[in-house]
Amino acid sequence: MSESQQKDGHFLNKPAHVKESKEKKNDKILTFPDEVKHLDNIKDKLNDAIKKANYSVDQLDEEYMAVKKYMVQYRGEIDPHEMFQNELTLKQVDNRGAFSVKIRDKVVKLLDSPYFARIDFQEISAEKAEVFYIGKFAFSYDNKLLISDWRSPVASMFYDCELGAAGYNAPCGYIRGELIRKRQFKIKNGEMEYLFESSVNVQDDILQRELGHTSDEKMKSIIATIQKEQNQIIRNEKASTLLIQGVAGSGKTSIALHRIAYLLYRFKSQLSASNIIIISPNKVFGDYISNVLPELGEEPIYEMSFEDIAKEQLKGIIQFEQDKDSIEMNDPKWANRVCFKSTMGFVRLMDNYLEHMTDIIFEPMDYTFGNFIAKKEWIYDRFTSYKRHPIKQRLKIIAHDIYDYFETDNYIEEALPRPGAIYRSLNAMLKFKNTLALYKDFYSQMCIEDKFVMPAKKTIEWMDVYPFMYFHATFEGLQESQVIRHIVIDEMQDYTPVQYAVINILFKCQKTILGDFGQFINPNHLYTLDDLRQLYKDAEFVELKKSYRSTYEIISFAKHVKDVDSIEAVERHGDVPDIICCKNEQEELVQIKKIIDAFQSSENITLGIILKTNEKVKLFYDILSLNYEVHLISPESVSFMNGISITSIQMSKGLEFDEVIIPSVNNDTYFSNYDRSLLYIACTRAMHKLSLTYSGKPTQLI
Repeated sequence: MSESQQKDGHFLNKPAHVKESKEKKNDKILTFPDEVKHLDNIKDKLNDAIKKANYSVDQLDEEYMAVKKYMVQYRGEIDPHEMFQNELTLKQVDNRGAFSVKIRDKVVKLLDSPYFARIDFQEISAEKAEVFYIGKFAFSYDNKLLISDWRSPVASMFYDCELGAAGYNAPCGYIRGELIRKRQFKIKNGEMEYLFESSVNVQDDILQRELGHTSDEKMKSIIATIQKEQNQIIRNEKASTLLIQGVAGSGKTSIALHRIAYLLYRFKSQLSASNIIIISPNKVFGDYISNVLPELGEEPIYEMSFEDIAKEQLKGIIQFEQDKDSIEMNDPKWANRVCFKSTMGFVRLMDNYLEHMTDIIFEPMDYTFGNFIAKKEWIYDRFTSYKRHPIKQRLKIIAHDIYDYFETDNYIEEALPRPGAIYRSLNAMLKFKNTLALYKDFYSQMCIEDKFVMPAKKTIEWMDVYPFMYFHATFEGLQESQVIRHIVIDEMQDYTPVQYAVINILFKCQKTILGDFGQFINPNHLYTLDDLRQLYKDAEFVELKKSYRSTYEIISFAKHVKDVDSIEAVERHGDVPDIICCKNEQEELVQIKKIIDAFQSSENITLGIILKTNEKVKLFYDILSLNYEVHLISPESVSFMNGISITSIQMSKGLEFDEVIIPSVNNDTYFSNYDRSLLYIACTRAMHKLSLTYSGKPTQLI
């Protein structure tokens, strides 16, 4: 990342917090009158397009109402054929209307910021360069393309190429040529705020400005500041599974969402929002990222958690407890069970049992009905030949085979048992009657009975939910998705190998899996990034080392807390983190209130007060809510809001705040190597300002 960019012999880069005067901005813009004129011209065309689109929508509304009125007025006189034709017309008009509204809304969104970049590209065989303006959506007027979509092939040159020899992959092949010019704009409310032109990559300048902005209650698109390595991930079409290991603040979630937007654009005839789901850690995070795809003109995608999936799959089969907070739990036996079931070794142990189980679980006998007989050897041969199916599904298939076999020899047309009755007889030949019995036998046969505890009748612990589902997939079968064609899994380090094994059964589709193994939240999970890569041996692996969220000073401090060699800070400077020593807890509260008061009088929008546990969060909320308007973010919360939020380290993952306060940074609260990871996570939530308070003996981790 260069510290400055050269333009017309002058260095334009300044620290992010230094704001240029309006006069200076205008002076720079006035040096490019052609761009100001072009923007005005584009806005005129956009306004005209909106006017025409509104007229079209109104016309379709009138057409719809006219047909509807006719059908009501002559309801008793219209014959069925004409009624059908009118209903078909209504449906067609409605579809055309919905499409017209969608197009109009995109054009309206463009009016605020029509484009953010311009590239001049001259193909090898062309006499002159062609100018491309790049924006959020494509825009054509009078059959002429005026703005190219950021996802279009030609737009890739803006992200990937410097001036000089360049090219891009088009449907007809690779197009070679020369990139003559690159300009980048900031247009807001239809007005040009600034622009840059450079002989090298101009994105550092824009990136510095954008990173210096305050946060918001929703994650925003990053199309104007996508870096080259990010663009290559976003436009990766071929990887069946893409594993993204990204340090805190590397933008991995945003990259994954932009990749989805790109794939929806690239494969619009094969892929829609309804074919994609994202597995996120909690509802608050799901709400926080919910705006990105709609902002890019795509439908929102369905967001689920691992708990939601389990509820859907195990409904009516077995109940389970919710996951417990590992930080707050003080039960060594419980922790030992969690550790045991979080390893690759546990998956291998289950696989070994299930492989041998199929040889002993079914004890066939001759099936007879009157003069008809299906020999046990014949039944067993059928059972083994259908081994790619779950046990009980095999029996259903065999039941139909037996029925067909009897039917073939039924010359005198005797009454035969139906497949359902045959299946019930075959089912009685199973050694285990349900998945729970099979799952219990696994622990018995492996001599690890102490590793399975049922907290209540027909209820299992959360740690057993996905192992149980893994067994259920073999015994009865899971509801495998036929609709989902792409799945995004965020915070990959927080899930166990058996959870991924079940996901691979449920969703046999393209996957984007992302997270940071430097941000482990569960001390009882013992698997590694190498283990995950073993699960996805054919996956394409990408590592993101650069952190864009926090200032250089905050990242430097976080690296001191936890030695993460791979993290690289962007050269955006700010205040050194404050470490505030207090005489007692009362004084600590006073100091925290002073920081809150300063925040409320600043330009910053979000402040996160991050504590170690959800229990501490509730206590702190009860105290501060007496004097301030604060938002509680707990496991039960569903939304993220601007202002002051009080949350735990667990719930803060994936979120970011302009300012962060971490209370109780003493040796009683943060003392272990695991606490080092927690403190690192909390510190890297801060974008611009970080404060740590403590009373008593300070933690040795800082």
